[in-house]
Amino acid sequence: MDDASQTEIVLHIGAALRQARHVVVLTGAGISAESGLPTFRNAQTGLWAQYRPEELATPDAFRRNPRLVWEWSMQLADLAARSQPNPAHYALVELEQRVPKFTLITQNVDGLHQRAGSNAVIELHGSSTRVRCFDEGLIVDGWAKTADVPPRCPYCGGLLRPDVVWFGELLAPEKLDAAQAAADACDLLLSIGTSGEVEPAASLPYRALRRGATLAVVNLDVTTRASGSISTIHGLAGQVLPALVRAAWPDPIM
Repeated sequence: MDDASQTEIVLHIGAALRQARHVVVLTGAGISAESGLPTFRNAQTGLWAQYRPEELATPDAFRRNPRLVWEWSMQLADLAARSQPNPAHYALVELEQRVPKFTLITQNVDGLHQRAGSNAVIELHGSSTRVRCFDEGLIVDGWAKTADVPPRCPYCGGLLRPDVVWFGELLAPEKLDAAQAAADACDLLLSIGTSGEVEPAASLPYRALRRGATLAVVNLDVTTRASGSISTIHGLAGQVLPALVRAAWPDPIM
């Protein structure tokens, strides 16, 4: 945060935040990586190093070997449960309290935003904190403790699976509709720690831009610069987001 041009851009985005009526934030794996949670593909270690995620996170893989996919999924869920929100997550909680309207959209499935205190998060890719029936799609809160791996659905006897979107599956229409509507209606969108390669989430910032919104990108894979309605900041979300909030509102909420 020492670079003069970066400081200038932080102040510029801070001013835009202070004036915004509806702020949308889109987060990806980068924000969770700062909590020590490996990105999806970097999580392939130990026993799982012989597999690509695309070979495990699919409905067909689950049909072929449900035990393998369940155990792999539960390992990732356990990593998420043992991780803690970082300053970027908490900065977004404060941002939600500061602006008239706030929409948080995440591609992450770790639940860290909710644990930090964010409300009404649109989880585009589901959540590793929940399971659902593979056959009927119903969310299941509890099940009988048996030797079955995966466990069985208490309603129909089918297999349980994580409530996440696997490769080859569509996003829940109501979540995608809500995310697109927010992108269309906002006057500022922050894209945080996302590669911008996974559709349809990758299109959301540009939907907002086409509707006249200001777009700010915080990522380790971008160069710090400002050009028209787009500002990019190379940096850690846990450093940049608190700085943006303080630039907009110097006095912390007591």
